[in-house]
Amino acid sequence: MSEMKTTILFALTLALATLKIAAADPALYGVPLKTIDGEETSLKAFKGKVLLLVNVASKCGLTPQYSGIEALQKKYESKGFSVIGFPCNDFGAQEPGTLQEIKNFCSSTYSVTFPLMDKIHVKGPEQHRLYALLTGKDSPFPGEIKWNFTKFIIGKQGTVVARFEPATPPDNAELVQAIEKAIAAR
Repeated sequence: MSEMKTTILFALTLALATLKIAAADPALYGVPLKTIDGEETSLKAFKGKVLLLVNVASKCGLTPQYSGIEALQKKYESKGFSVIGFPCNDFGAQEPGTLQEIKNFCSSTYSVTFPLMDKIHVKGPEQHRLYALLTGKDSPFPGEIKWNFTKFIIGKQGTVVARFEPATPPDNAELVQAIEKAIAAR
């Protein structure tokens, strides 16, 4: 009888874990987004890829990170990886421009090729749902965004696998290892 209870308990635990993983996909993938050009989209368009989500700003002391972030895009894009930039004006009004000005700045100053989204709020009462999921109590890496250029790595299954704070440069060994590990995962 004890063996039967153990088997049932194991089966229930496995079923709950499967449901939790299945629920994680639609949570991130299902959040409506807009591209910087105003097109409706979601992370579902990137399903199966490893993603680096970054809240970006054009007039920040960390803005030169665009170069390193673009280098990651170029290095790993053929391996199923993409950076996605989320312009944000929540910190010191460091992203004041229009969407067209942001797009032009990123293209002309840093030759950005990775997708940029519509300007969003990553904290506060108008926090975008995506960032509420990334930073909320149910996130594996909860906690408010502290500044521009906070980085989240999303694995192929649509789950958050790592978070790096703003001052972490894109060529940081731990960040690069986390990307490579996520790319190598099945």
